[in-house]
Amino acid sequence: MGNENLLEFTEQNFVDSVLSNPNPVVVDFWAPWCGPCKMLTPIVHELAAEYAGRLVIGKLNIDDNPAVAAKYGIETIPTLLFFRGGNIVGRQIGLLAKAPLKVKIDEAFK
Repeated sequence: MGNENLLEFTEQNFVDSVLSNPNPVVVDFWAPWCGPCKMLTPIVHELAAEYAGRLVIGKLNIDDNPAVAAKYGIETIPTLLFFRGGNIVGRQIGLLAKAPLKVKIDEAFK
């Protein structure tokens, strides 16, 4: 399921794509073996399309990028971190349905 609005974050691009991004950024920390992460993926794809142009949404595989996950203390996945200006302005730990997740995103970036 391709989505040009959904980015893939890595240890190599995290500073440029997330911390230095002038736009608000949502990072979905996930892993391929995580059931709730798989359930969240289509929701994240939909949100990336809906918020296109207003904020950046991307996924970071914690198995492939353990240093970033460790830096932000990611112990439970899925975890979504909301960044503005390189700072965390919100956090969602665990699976959440689309409507309440949109509320959390809107509250974090209002």
